[in-house]
Amino acid sequence: MIELYQFEMSSYAEKVRLILDYKGLDYKKVEVTPGVGQIEIFQLSGQRQVPVIKDEGTVVADSTAIAEYLDRRYPDKPIIPTQSLQRGQCRVMEQWADEIFGINARKGLIATLAQNSAFRTALLPNATPDVLKNLVTSLPSLDFLGNLGAPVGLSPDQIKAELRQNLSWLCDILSEQPYLVGNEPTLADFAVAGVSLYIKIPTGNYLNVSESLKGQGVPGIADNPLFDGFWAWRDKLYSDFRKITVPDTFTANNGGASRPTSISID
Repeated sequence: MIELYQFEMSSYAEKVRLILDYKGLDYKKVEVTPGVGQIEIFQLSGQRQVPVIKDEGTVVADSTAIAEYLDRRYPDKPIIPTQSLQRGQCRVMEQWADEIFGINARKGLIATLAQNSAFRTALLPNATPDVLKNLVTSLPSLDFLGNLGAPVGLSPDQIKAELRQNLSWLCDILSEQPYLVGNEPTLADFAVAGVSLYIKIPTGNYLNVSESLKGQGVPGIADNPLFDGFWAWRDKLYSDFRKITVPDTFTANNGGASRPTSISID
């Protein structure tokens, strides 16, 4: 079984989870503890970032490299088009999702966390000690987080404006075709859908997060009816391809992803 070393709320890990589920591959999620766990990840892969997969002795780091590896190793249901035009469009869209849309989405999430203490607490890993959860909850506002974009000339309002523009572009594309690069899902779709969890967390038992978080997101963006088409597209992508992970009862024998386990490096 493939081992996926991850953070549950990592958009890059979610991209890989979507690909694994789309291809129908069994995998075990191994939640990496920030700090100590990342040292172990370095010992395994030579770098400290997630996601990393281990597949029968082969270790691959970086979500794009993982996607390429999975498409070569498991060619059924390919995610990288073979036709030149679509392949180029897919690559450009994935890079845009990772480096532009993704950055805007993370900034939007951080601005939301700055103002909403309950949201901050709900995002903490389940294993977080109560004393730390109480500390995070007791902080009424973290305005310095809301100004994350200031060094590059972007206020929280400007970040939301960027997100509205990004989502409007995606809605335009999806109004004409079922997926971002034609009639079949590609890496572009999974990259964009993975990033979008920072703007609005999917409903359903896809992520091991608090029930109170599901369907929640960046105010004025996640609940903006102008983008209903995009969220309907993402919901369908999830219902069609993403495997359900039911906390505490799901096992690897059911197919898809198992519950997260503590990190263990051979």
